Amino acid sequence: MTTDPHRSLLEIARSLAVDAAALAARRRAEGVQVAASKSSAEDIVTFADREVEAFIRSSLLTLRPDDGFLGEESTDSATTGTSGLTWVVDPIDGTVNYLYGIPAWNVSIAVVEGDADPTTWRALAGCVVNPLLGEVFTASDARGAFLGDTPLHVNPPTDLSQALVATGFAYSAEIRAKQGLVIAKLLPEVRDIRRIGSAALDLCSVAAGRHDAYFERGLKPWDHAAGALIAREAGAHVGGFDGAPPSAAFTLAAEPTLAARLEPLLAHLFAEAGL
Repeated sequence: MTTDPHRSLLEIARSLAVDAAALAARRRAEGVQVAASKSSAEDIVTFADREVEAFIRSSLLTLRPDDGFLGEESTDSATTGTSGLTWVVDPIDGTVNYLYGIPAWNVSIAVVEGDADPTTWRALAGCVVNPLLGEVFTASDARGAFLGDTPLHVNPPTDLSQALVATGFAYSAEIRAKQGLVIAKLLPEVRDIRRIGSAALDLCSVAAGRHDAYFERGLKPWDHAAGALIAREAGAHVGGFDGAPPSAAFTLAAEPTLAARLEPLLAHLFAEAGL
């Protein structure tokens, strides 16, 4: 039995994420059923989302009964626990990709010290699993980030004009229109833009050097809890504006010198667009 508490937590996160991803993949093969819409008609939840989250939550209740829990599909029954640790879970990140059969969705599980508030928590361990590509991303605090057994490192410094930048868009049509204004002015300044449809995979892609940078506004805690830790442990700057932690207000992940160039540009473009 391991005596490293971080390793023990990571082993739980990885084991549950792998099993949950396999369950989600089986349900996808059987056929996806939309259970409901949330903030808009485009913001969907499937029956698989609910089943996968219930599996993870019940497993954690057995393994770590004193810990808190926050899951995307059960925010109304989030718990704080008594151990000082909280598990932050996205049962299927990239649900629209999952619905359409696009192989860019994942299960994301993180454990943080403190309540489920990204402005105050300390992420201890996290795992992101894309079962269709057989990829398992992991990280634990101050112990590095990995894809399988391979250590991850962000790309070396690059000029902004050569940066491949990923982002995501809100479900609100009004906000998307403003985000489109930002992209229109950002695109001539960078190599290109990518929109994968999964915040966790975008953050892992920064860690793996597949993207040079990623930014987004409106992320929920479960969207970035594991991915932000993985990117950070791979050497990325991960934060909000003006030294703030990553949150719904703004999240940027990039090699530190690139982040220092990109952040003020995005702040200016957001202000121009009224975001």
